[in-house]
Amino acid sequence: MQSLRELETFVAIAEEGSLTGAARRLGRSLQAVSRGLQTLEGAMGATLVLRTTRTSQLSAAGERFYSRVKAILADLEIAQTELAEDAQRLTGRLRVNAPTLFGPRYVVPLIAEFLQRHPELTVAVALADEFNDPATSGADVTVRIGETPDSRLVARKLADVRRVTFASVSYLAAHGQPRTPEDLASHACVVRTGVANPYRWNFTARAGTPASVTVAGRFESDQVAAVNAAVIGGLGVGLAAFWQIRDALEADRVRIVLPEYEPAPLPLFALWLRTHKMPARTRLLIDFLAARLAGEKL
Repeated sequence: MQSLRELETFVAIAEEGSLTGAARRLGRSLQAVSRGLQTLEGAMGATLVLRTTRTSQLSAAGERFYSRVKAILADLEIAQTELAEDAQRLTGRLRVNAPTLFGPRYVVPLIAEFLQRHPELTVAVALADEFNDPATSGADVTVRIGETPDSRLVARKLADVRRVTFASVSYLAAHGQPRTPEDLASHACVVRTGVANPYRWNFTARAGTPASVTVAGRFESDQVAAVNAAVIGGLGVGLAAFWQIRDALEADRVRIVLPEYEPAPLPLFALWLRTHKMPARTRLLIDFLAARLAGEKL
């Protein structure tokens, strides 16, 4: 049986897309990460990661192994959290900040489950799409999608958020389906404003080749919900997090286009202020969120 350290190394490589990224995430040297992968592949008798000078991509065997190992590590983390919870009686109040759409759908149900386990604990949740400094907001845990530039904060990656290009069934029937990112220049695109370079969409082909295109259309908004609703309503092609449109996909109201080209996924983080001693209730909530969200298809 392989060591937990080697399995954690493999998962980090799979999720970061490179040995360098995995080393940074784990706080280990690049040489240690490379040795751990080589040891694991030797024990498994298969090549799990295809390396190039720039990227590391899972092989077919690696994809299958990753799905199994990720679930096992998530179950292990849940078991460790439950043991820690059994040994401690949590009291007091937790303040959590989360995005307006993601929070109610994913964070709040998990907090409800956490509170069921700890009847003497209370939680206050604030929802906002803009980043609120925990030093000002007083949040014990801030859940954010995307990178944070604030070096004063401690960040724990909870998951990757997949992003996709999509359009309504009615729009595609009327205007055809784009086959490459360059085709979007001749399509109506629904743009989310209020972000950096909103009219420039960047993609990465599965082969690793980057692509970029300038888009335009008849509808734009600074609100995610409005953009997604406009795309579902047939106003053009849009970009969204996969979890945001999953219900519409399952109802066959929209379809993913350009499946061979996707924008880079966004990291989902739990952030908190660096302190000398983190309260047990904060640490255990973060552990709980990490274990539960690891299995979600975001």
